[in-house]
Amino acid sequence: MHPIDFFMGLMSTDIGLDLGTVNTLVCIPGRGVVLSEPTVVAVKPGTNKVLLDGKAVGNTAKAMLEKAPQSISVIRPLKDGVIADFDITEAMLRYFILKVHKRKWGVRPRLIIAIPAGITAVEKRAVVNSSERAGAREVYMVSEPKAAAIGVGLPIGEPVAHMIVDIGGGTTEVAVISLGDIFTHVSLRVAGDEMDEAIVQHIRSSYNLDIGYRTAENIKIEIGSAYPMERELTMEIRGRDSIAGLPRSTVISSEEIREALKGPIDQIVGAVKTVLERTVPELASDLLEYGMVLVGGGALLKGLDKLLAEETGLPVRIAEDPLTAVARGTGILLENLDLYKDVLQDEESEA
Repeated sequence: MHPIDFFMGLMSTDIGLDLGTVNTLVCIPGRGVVLSEPTVVAVKPGTNKVLLDGKAVGNTAKAMLEKAPQSISVIRPLKDGVIADFDITEAMLRYFILKVHKRKWGVRPRLIIAIPAGITAVEKRAVVNSSERAGAREVYMVSEPKAAAIGVGLPIGEPVAHMIVDIGGGTTEVAVISLGDIFTHVSLRVAGDEMDEAIVQHIRSSYNLDIGYRTAENIKIEIGSAYPMERELTMEIRGRDSIAGLPRSTVISSEEIREALKGPIDQIVGAVKTVLERTVPELASDLLEYGMVLVGGGALLKGLDKLLAEETGLPVRIAEDPLTAVARGTGILLENLDLYKDVLQDEESEA
């Protein structure tokens, strides 16, 4: 290592990153999750120049989403959990690294980045390259299911099977973990974004009303469900009449939104069943006792735990603070690098 890198490393804070399609979370050892912002960047069209002197990232950029004039491009640089725009991702990572350190000089941290279990070696290399160019002196990677399992306190090093279902914005990760490694997994590029898209299409086809994805996300959060509710809900929404082109409002019900979400939900349930079918009997018997843990934003969809329990016959629980489980796992890994070196080395060797 270059002496300058070593010196700057001593002055830098190690960072754990849950680099998500929709949100990016930053965890610092001993402090927990210190930053959670949308994975969104605003740039000048046709360039990689981030607006507002490089600060049009995260919350600032999301406020412009679907409202920006043609002089501003609002970009989500990750798609389906992987980097879709290399340069914009680099600029975004640099912003988050500098924001955590609260200075622009002498910043060369070690990073642990959680990535989907199913991404390719080329996609992993893109993450490493973007991170190094953004200022990281060392980059480690860990699969999201492992990070989530560590984050929620599962004893993954024991010879006992544990199941993680991580439903994010771009991907759903389903994995059975035993003896510190993933025994079997499915990485499904169907998650929160596809649920939002399903709601947008339903409102357009049923009401001739065009709504934005932010509105669709609010509908999902407020009245979306995967299982019949004790008390069904209604919600007034606003959009643009697709025929007249004028603003209009209408009232929708939780029952119809549940039906609209059936497609992506069925695919997630199918992924869980596929993983269970691939699990050897000895580990499958462990799951009857320990069940599965739901993490990620999708875990908060009303009734999803009940649906999965009914479809699989396994105990299902939602992790405490499921949104931060993966990020918290990266923080624990940083605090115990020597202890978890094998976990990280496995990930590195696959890159």
